[in-house]
Amino acid sequence: MIKIIDYNMGNLLSVAKAFESLGGDIAVVSRPEELRNADGIVLPGVGNFGEGMEHLRQRGFETPLLDNIAAGTPFLGICLGMQMLMEYSEEAPGVKGLGIFKGGVVKFPAGKEKVPHMGWNNIQLTNPHPVLEGIAPESYFYFVHSYYVAPDEQQVITASCSYITEFAAALGDKNIFATQFHPEKSQDKGLIILKNFIRQCEQ
Repeated sequence: MIKIIDYNMGNLLSVAKAFESLGGDIAVVSRPEELRNADGIVLPGVGNFGEGMEHLRQRGFETPLLDNIAAGTPFLGICLGMQMLMEYSEEAPGVKGLGIFKGGVVKFPAGKEKVPHMGWNNIQLTNPHPVLEGIAPESYFYFVHSYYVAPDEQQVITASCSYITEFAAALGDKNIFATQFHPEKSQDKGLIILKNFIRQCEQ
């Protein structure tokens, strides 16, 4: 069963419905003990980095989440759920992230384009990952964000995107995969991502 973490940071319903449309066996969980025996874990989210980390910690999810990831449980982070994998964010100075990837989250520099980056944009595939199987180069996905991740290690960037600057659109390392874009709002291409994640959880 794939467990979707409810920590009061939004967009759970659309993520759950997208998985259900693919026949995924899912459960939305609000207590850390419910992560036991998960075949996969999804951390969605929209909003502020500081609030997200506060809610995650207040509900006791941080340690069991890190333990599951370290044990090899497939993990999917979406939008804020991707950003919280980093060590810090300029959006919430002094707040520590989960620290799974070294580096931080930075704000888009001022430019001619509007911030937040909102709408459809194409991605470039940079490093292979099983969850990206079947995604063609230059595929379009749906984004909504004012900050982007800047990992120290370039090899964890599995896809990039260009808006004001080039940034990481997806990160991946073994059982971990995360997207800045919203696969649940990205129509057919997004469903390929979710289907690949389901397949990874079934292995």
